[in-house]
Amino acid sequence: MNLPTHLLLLLSLLAGAERVGARPRPVPDRLVVLTFDDAALTHATYVAPLLKKYGFGATFFVCEFREPPFSDKTKYMSWAQIRDLGRQEFEVGSHTLTHRHVNKMTERELTAELDSLESRCRAQHLPRPRTFAYPGYDTAPSALPVLRHQGYRLARTGGDRPYDPAHDNPLLIPSYTTLATNRQQILDALALAKDERLVVLTIHGVPDLAHDWVTTPPALFEEYLQYLYDHHYRVVALRDIARYVPDS
Repeated sequence: MNLPTHLLLLLSLLAGAERVGARPRPVPDRLVVLTFDDAALTHATYVAPLLKKYGFGATFFVCEFREPPFSDKTKYMSWAQIRDLGRQEFEVGSHTLTHRHVNKMTERELTAELDSLESRCRAQHLPRPRTFAYPGYDTAPSALPVLRHQGYRLARTGGDRPYDPAHDNPLLIPSYTTLATNRQQILDALALAKDERLVVLTIHGVPDLAHDWVTTPPALFEEYLQYLYDHHYRVVALRDIARYVPDS
């Protein structure tokens, strides 16, 4: 059957669009990502049960800190506890193996850190991490091709501003850090989750027994969760925003 020229052209255009892939979905208002750094013990004992209570998603960026040492299980989760977070359907992401800052490593050293953390996850039958958090929020141009080569699609840093998928690099996603002293800043930030932008929060221990300068008091953390719930925010893991990211 011979099709008219205009139909052949239309079919060609449609096929080309399919090869390019679907456009990213529009970012809904009130979309918030919760991320938790450093494998703090309270993530397993306190945070995860509360998140399950509210039905919220989250990403836990884990590592094996050198100081205080990861072997101190009064401060850090065990790998069995980290594995259990995965079984509860939370995302386990990479924070390097030893919390080394990427701007202080060669590309080979960064690759080794990523490989080592991925090996730990594999031993625990956890999915290979596909999201990354920069230790200390330090970034480096040389880190981006390493992350891409390793298969990382999304990477989080600091910056204290919302994430705009249409304009921001998905390997340099900004976030706000919750502390004991910045309640109003966080509440103001949550109000910015609109107009095609979403808000990512970085949370350390609740409380943080290893690094008290980044602690989030439990009462304040519960206030945030209740606020998110009462105001009908959609609370997800970092992996869940890939659908809003161009070419992700």
